[in-house]
Amino acid sequence: MTTTTEAPPRSGRLMLNKVPEVTIWFWVIKILCTTVGESFADWINMKLGVGLVNTAWIFTAVFVVVLAVQLRLKRYVPFPYWLTVVVVSVTGTLYTDILTDQLNVPLWISSAVFSVLLAVVFGVWWLRERTLSIHAVTTLPRESFYWLTVLVTFALGTATGDWTLELTGWSPGVSVLLPLGLIAAITVLRKYGANPVLSFWLAYILTRPLGANIGDWLAAPKVAQPGEPTGLALGTFTTSLIFLGLILATVVYLTVTRSDVTETYEAAHAEPVTGDLRKERVGLAGFGVLAAATAALLIWAHGQPHVGPAPETDATSTVKLAPGQAVKKFPPKKVDALKALASTALKDAQSGNAKGAHAATQSLRDLWDADQASLQPLDNTGWTFLDAQMDLVLKTFGIDHPNPPESPAHQEAELKTLLTDMR
Repeated sequence: MTTTTEAPPRSGRLMLNKVPEVTIWFWVIKILCTTVGESFADWINMKLGVGLVNTAWIFTAVFVVVLAVQLRLKRYVPFPYWLTVVVVSVTGTLYTDILTDQLNVPLWISSAVFSVLLAVVFGVWWLRERTLSIHAVTTLPRESFYWLTVLVTFALGTATGDWTLELTGWSPGVSVLLPLGLIAAITVLRKYGANPVLSFWLAYILTRPLGANIGDWLAAPKVAQPGEPTGLALGTFTTSLIFLGLILATVVYLTVTRSDVTETYEAAHAEPVTGDLRKERVGLAGFGVLAAATAALLIWAHGQPHVGPAPETDATSTVKLAPGQAVKKFPPKKVDALKALASTALKDAQSGNAKGAHAATQSLRDLWDADQASLQPLDNTGWTFLDAQMDLVLKTFGIDHPNPPESPAHQEAELKTLLTDMR
């Protein structure tokens, strides 16, 4: 699908179009980028123990740098453009995750907020430039609006995608089918005359949950807790490497062939047909039917029996193991890393450093979640026992729980118990 509606720029230095032609390669690489946004952010946040907020700060800084490079160019160049998309995909994902995991904002609220924000960005963009077409990104103001829109669409796609999983209880593999089917339907409507700009941006938003679900399906463990996603157990790092390699190969191909450069594409193709207002209205009605059908499907799926995450009150393990028994089958290096973070959190709590204790506990949580894929298959009983105690520790700090932090004495007691279980 392409976008052809253009308008002359109000102001700003004219450049060649800064966005690639929307060919099949555009959608392939966009989905690859969204998968990396999901898996690479998870790997840095959890596997490296950097923490969600620190990861967000890092990628925000990287985003500012790569965007500055992209904005200085006078034409579309594949490598910096798609590097910016990859970084935006990670950054937008992190912003939504912070709202959900750190601030405990419900996903339906995040989805609503980002939807309104996207509408505002589109509204201001249209009022100033009189076009939302990506074929008209020929000035700095238009390109600035474009990248702001891309950032918000990634955040919105993350929120709506996660909300869909929460509502339905579908696995990531099954969840791929919904955005894929919607993108196919939008493509058909566009072929028969639906508004090109609206079609493009709807599909663009939907590629985010599609790519994220693919990433989750590839990275998630084959065996998981009830309500947790299962997949092919490739892990976030391996998934990220595979998709980054595919992105690099595609970018090299596009750089060599220039098949997605607007000027090259237009020289080899006929002029686009002007839109038909009647067909656009029919297409708009089709989008309305799609929205209603999607809502009905989600309501139906939500009403079906499905396994959700274990309730918060079910944090006490029914299995009792002797000290050290739970980690007996786990690699010593992984256990030592967990013990080091728990010890740091305990020392900070004992010294009155509440901020440090909270940060260390968050890092402990992130590392524990990242190690689930490798530890749980070794000893599901031991992992479940430790996971229950880990949850009690998190609750005392108000992490992943709606309650405020409990007293330092309670925090120290649960951390000591956890360290005893891992000794």
